[in-house]
Amino acid sequence: MRTVDQHAAEIDLLVARALAGRAPEQLPLDPVAVAREGSRLAERRLAGDVTAPFALPPFTNSQMDGYAVRAAEVGEGASLVVAARVPAGRAAPALAPGTAAPVMTGAPLPEGADAVVPIERVDPPAFWPASAGSPGAPEVRVAVPGPVAPGTYVRASGSDVAAGAVLARAGDRLTPARAGLLAAAGLAAVAVVPRPRVLLVSTGEELARPGAPLGPAQVHDANGVALAALLAGVGAEVETAQVSDDAVALTALLESRAPRADLVVTTGGVSAGAYEVVRDALEPRGVAFGGVAMQPGGPQGWGTLAVGGREVAVVCFPGNPVSCLVSAEAFLRPALQRATGAGSPRRHGTAALAESVDSPVGKHQLRRGVLDLDGRVRLVGGPGSHLLAALAEATVLVHVPVGVDHLDEGDEVVVWGLDER
Repeated sequence: MRTVDQHAAEIDLLVARALAGRAPEQLPLDPVAVAREGSRLAERRLAGDVTAPFALPPFTNSQMDGYAVRAAEVGEGASLVVAARVPAGRAAPALAPGTAAPVMTGAPLPEGADAVVPIERVDPPAFWPASAGSPGAPEVRVAVPGPVAPGTYVRASGSDVAAGAVLARAGDRLTPARAGLLAAAGLAAVAVVPRPRVLLVSTGEELARPGAPLGPAQVHDANGVALAALLAGVGAEVETAQVSDDAVALTALLESRAPRADLVVTTGGVSAGAYEVVRDALEPRGVAFGGVAMQPGGPQGWGTLAVGGREVAVVCFPGNPVSCLVSAEAFLRPALQRATGAGSPRRHGTAALAESVDSPVGKHQLRRGVLDLDGRVRLVGGPGSHLLAALAEATVLVHVPVGVDHLDEGDEVVVWGLDER
């Protein structure tokens, strides 16, 4: 049998190779597109460095509603003639000596002005009518107390980002603020790491769709739902399918749908029984099957499958729900998370056992547990691979390594965090 670490390294390499060389995806930075398909921006990583095509802000502008002035003209008892208003979005005429131009927040600073005095600091503390400063309008004045330093309440061009500066680097997460920055820089779209395309296939004659009535000896397919949620959490685009214990039907399904995928994930049919549909269909085509020294989740399958003129990566998990999900947590989720940058890496650490535990000496046991208020780990459920309710309650996976058959209360163990509550 291979070890947990050996199998994890194999799956990591398999996933990395499957996703290498895919062309970046172009995401539109348009509010209409984002509002319509906001989920496309979630958990995305930039495919390359992005530089600023021009400075931000692109022109020097006012930080406040107020009056643009020449700082040298503002002193005790200064009275300046009111010039024409400068609203945001319009070009500003040059500021004549001895005048003050009403400017709105974000409006360009008139040529000749080097400071802004907030509206509440002038007398009267309001703007004159819009006609003030227009050709032919009566002259009006505003008292501007001083002194005022040059640059006061002025946003200089390039004070946020210089032209040619790196706005974001390859691998950076496309956060809302970063998306806004790229849009401010005039980018209509941005190249991001493409999401893995995963075909998820549940196998077994005993499976019924969730919500469907159960026939004799049937169970509802928990693996399909659980793995689809796990895969989506690390940025995968998931297509699902379900087949019975029929190798011919499974082969036909893979021939028609796997060519569109980067990765095929199957559940069930990987052990040494009489109806191991996945093994029967894929082992003759070069996919490897064998045991990993772990409990639960010992039987595993991995490799590549030639379909549609290309090689598609294949990862095969056992059918028991806990075996399937623990395998995905141990092998597939971390590989996809590293490859895409989507989702957060699981927390790894140590904790003291709140109770003793026995383990098969030849297996790396992954028990389910929760951390108590003292930071100790308490086991939930037994080692059985069907105890899905215990896994749903668990917040950590508890590692009991190969070669250890018993641990006492208080012994330190490695724990991996699961979904946060």
